[in-house]
Order: sequence, then structure tokens, then C-alpha cells
Amino acid sequence: MRQLLDDFSPSAVVAGFLAVLVGFASSVVIVFQAAAALGATQAQTASWIWALGLGMGLTTIGLSLKYRQPVLTAWSTPGAALLVTAGVGVPMAEAVGAFMVSALLITVAGASGLFARVMDRIPQALAAALLAGVLARFAFDAFLAAASDLLLVLAMFAAYLLGRRAWPRWAVPGVLALGIVIAAAQGRLRWGGIDWALATPVFTLPVFSLAATVGIALPLFVVTMASQNLPGVAAQRAAGYDTPVSPAVTTTGVASLLLAPFGGYALNLAAITAAICMGREAHEDPARRYTAAVAAGVFYVLLGLLGAAVVGLIAAFPKALVLAVAGFALLGTIGGALATAMRDEASREPALITFLVSASGLTLGGLGAAFWGVVAGALALAVQRWRRTG
Repeated sequence: MRQLLDDFSPSAVVAGFLAVLVGFASSVVIVFQAAAALGATQAQTASWIWALGLGMGLTTIGLSLKYRQPVLTAWSTPGAALLVTAGVGVPMAEAVGAFMVSALLITVAGASGLFARVMDRIPQALAAALLAGVLARFAFDAFLAAASDLLLVLAMFAAYLLGRRAWPRWAVPGVLALGIVIAAAQGRLRWGGIDWALATPVFTLPVFSLAATVGIALPLFVVTMASQNLPGVAAQRAAGYDTPVSPAVTTTGVASLLLAPFGGYALNLAAITAAICMGREAHEDPARRYTAAVAAGVFYVLLGLLGAAVVGLIAAFPKALVLAVAGFALLGTIGGALATAMRDEASREPALITFLVSASGLTLGGLGAAFWGVVAGALALAVQRWRRTG
């Protein structure tokens, strides 16, 4: 505990807050849609946020303290998107049973070391390109937000540029602070819609069925591993951290298994929010950046306990503000990942292909761009090496 307090810094707390803000704001609506597709009541929906918030918070804190590295977990966003369509007409009890089957599969994939062996076969250049591609969408959205909110975004971008020159460590907190000041001056901070009532967990007795296993559990497992855990591990390795893959994935699987009856449909390693806590803005010393993840875990737990307040809290900030601060906060990480990806001329083109496909937003067969980016890059690398040896 003494070391944790010594390692903490204001910039780490701000980075943790930004990670949670970006994580919730970017996808919480999809989670609510997924719950609605399964016919969840208002109390059950609040319970989903309770379970997911506590699950993300406690696993993030536990893993980050254990390994003294920034390890963030998140809910499965593509998994939630899957549930929006696949969950229609499925009783909540059967869906919970499917969540538990998926969680068991994730646990086995982690504990057996199978997923770690797959990750070990992905070259560093492709992993870095994958990370850059996944994060690029947030940078694009930051600049595109200027089309609808020019003054706010330009002011925040100017603050970022000046901050990077004058006080690099505080550039992103400065961007956030200026954005809040401008939004407040424009009367656009809507605090009145926040209900600070505590969330109450609602237990749903699971029912296991073949239809839900095939229609929900298996696709949920695949998209969570391919579109979430894969870029999550890539983010860690691109940032220079060697967190053991198997225990981390196993932890998310066990946590999902325990929380599934309360709405914790799937937890996984984070990439985008983790990148915020892995950059220099979190702390100059990479060995102390784990404190940013711990701070994020605390914020996750608080939001989970205040599940009923999540919608109002996220809605309090203008959309352009959230997009801008997320995009600008990730610019350094994107640049570093691209530099790593393009460093070796022999793998430069496969890495570029990985980056472009990952950044494209492509979805095929229910699998997102992150998965297909790795497939395309690996195929390009294999062809390139075959041509050289043939």
C-alpha cells in the first residue's frame, strides 16, 4: 500500500478518469440496447451496469496491483452488439446460461495457455499495427467532430498542441479542463439529469439450452476473444509490457462466470482505454503507470455502484468533448505504434495492411476489423516470406 501511494500522481488519476469516461461514453448505449433486446427490466438493466462496473473495476485493480503493470479490462462491446440482434426473442434466463457457457470457454482458453500460444505467433510489427488501427478510429472521430462543433474542438486541439510543447505530461488533462470550461460557458453541461441512486443487483437463475448456446454463447466467445482480447494483448505488448496473457484472460473468464447471473455478460482485456493509461500522459515512468489503471478501476467500481446514474453522467458531457479528448489522448500511442510497425522494412507492407484493415471498421461473419486486420497482415507476411524462399 505504501508503494502504491508513493507511485500515485495527479496525472495518473486523470488518465484513469479519461479511460473510464471514454470506455463508458463510447459504448454504454450498445450495452443498454443489448439488455433491451433480451427484454430486461429497468432494474435488470441497472444490475447489468452494476455487474459490469464491479467486474471491470475489481479485475483491473487486482491485475494491475499483482503485476505492477497497467492492465485494464472492459466489457465486450462487439459482444453487446451481437446481443442486440442475436438476443431478440431469447428469454433472459437462457441468455444468462449462454453468458456462463461463453465465460467458461474464455476461462478454458486462458487457463490452457491456448490463447497465449496464438498471441506468441503474432509478430511485434503486426501487433503494433493492429493497435494503431484499432485506435485510429478515435483519432478520426476527434477531428471529424470539428464539423459539428468547430469552436470546441479547435480550442481543445490548440490546447493539446500548446500543452505538448509547454507541459507534455499535463497536455491531455489541460485539453479536458479547457473543454469542460468552454462547455460550461456555453451552458452545455447537463448535470441535472443524473440520478445518484445506488444500483441493486438482480439475480437471474440461468437456464441452459442448445439454441442459446449455439446462437449466443459460441458467437459471444469468438467475438470477445478475436475482437477484444486479441487487440488487448497487442496493446500491452506494443507499450512494452509483458503481462502474462493466460492468467489475465482466465481472470476475466472467471469474473464473467460469477457475474453473468447479474448481467455481466462478458469481460475481456481492454485495448483503447488501456492505451490511455499506458502512455506518457499517465506518468513519465512506465513502471508507475499501473497506478492509472488502479485509478480507472476505482472509477469503474463507483460507476458500477451508481449504475442508475451512468446514463445521466455520460450525457452530461457534449459528445464532441468526449470524442476530442479521447482522440487527442491517443495520438502519442498511435504514433508510437506506427513507428514500431513500420520500423522493419521486411515486414512494413504486411504491417501497413494490418493497420489499414484494422482501421477500416470492416465486419465480416460477425468478426470485427481487429481480427481481419491480423488475418490480412499474417497472410501478406506469409506470402512475402514464401516468395523469398521459393
